[in-house]
Amino acid sequence: MSRILIIEDEAAIRRVLVKILSEENDTYQVDEAEDGAVGLDKIKNNDYDLVLCDIKMPKMDGVEVLEEVKKIKPEIPMVMISGHGDMETAIHTMRLGAFDYISKPPDLNRLLNTVRNALDKKQLVVENKILKKKVSKNYEMVGESEAISHIKLMIDKVAQTEARVLITGPNGTGKELVAHQLHEKSERANYPLIEVNCAAIPSELIESELFGHVKGAFTSAVKDRAGKFEAADKGTIFLDEIGDMSLSAQAKVLRALQESMITRVGAEKDIKVDVRVVAATNKDLKTEIAEGRFREDLYHRLAVILIKVPPLNERRDDIPALIRHFAEKIASEQGNVVKVFSQPAIKLLQEYDWTGNIRELRNVVERLIILGGTEISETDVKMFASK
Repeated sequence: MSRILIIEDEAAIRRVLVKILSEENDTYQVDEAEDGAVGLDKIKNNDYDLVLCDIKMPKMDGVEVLEEVKKIKPEIPMVMISGHGDMETAIHTMRLGAFDYISKPPDLNRLLNTVRNALDKKQLVVENKILKKKVSKNYEMVGESEAISHIKLMIDKVAQTEARVLITGPNGTGKELVAHQLHEKSERANYPLIEVNCAAIPSELIESELFGHVKGAFTSAVKDRAGKFEAADKGTIFLDEIGDMSLSAQAKVLRALQESMITRVGAEKDIKVDVRVVAATNKDLKTEIAEGRFREDLYHRLAVILIKVPPLNERRDDIPALIRHFAEKIASEQGNVVKVFSQPAIKLLQEYDWTGNIRELRNVVERLIILGGTEISETDVKMFASK
């Protein structure tokens, strides 16, 4: 059921609009308001999928209503109703965020098409929010240990700034979760987060991957191609395993950070980019610098904020919560009932040496769910979680 509000001071026009919409689709629930003030009050107290709003009204005109709605419920599409003398104002409302405008007297086909399009847009907004919540849940940081609480506090403080962040820690500890949280809680959250695994890209291709290339730059460059920095414009680029990046690529990344400019491989023209850089590594970059494998000037550019993610062995108090989290997630993925882990089983898992960190724990939980009993017992752990 789509809820539509019509704000119109002329009763005859209101009746026509209500009749058209009600006859067009029996899933439209149409409410009415005789002026802007009444309409705004209804919007504040109800959830509408669409608002049709006249521009010229007593007490509060349509422009004022639009401005207020964009402050309190910006996701509601607003379609403005304009008289012949209101066209300039109607166009102005589009700049303020109105979805569209229709003229009086309303053309039937234009009205219905505009309503359908506006409701489709609202549905997309809702679906995107649901999807984003699902994505956010995938990158949820589980645990309340002192170490994890400190990281969460750091993220909350740093996310809203433009400061570059270097995340350190062993493999499998969840460094990518920190990067996602930094992005999702930042002002750049509506723009892309582009991930680059520097260790997975051959050294001869890393510069093309990051900065793009022009046709003919090298043998396989058959057409121009944008790089990851351009793809992340206005968003965040996450350089994972940056300690494995070649020195030549490091020099170009340094320039991108210093000047906010990149150059595609084989090109002469500079391209301006607005990107926040978050990097991660499992290496000791101080040692890498001392041995000539990492640029010290790049390190200082990246490590404005340092966040160290501890190994699982240093946050054993979080293991029960992580087990429950993984058990629920695996059950959801497989469409099964969530299996419970007995307290002795959990206690035994807390005593293990988790060299593979959270990634290893997740694998063990999945193995126990598949091979263990209805309730995962200490015996199941001894039998199936062998190291």
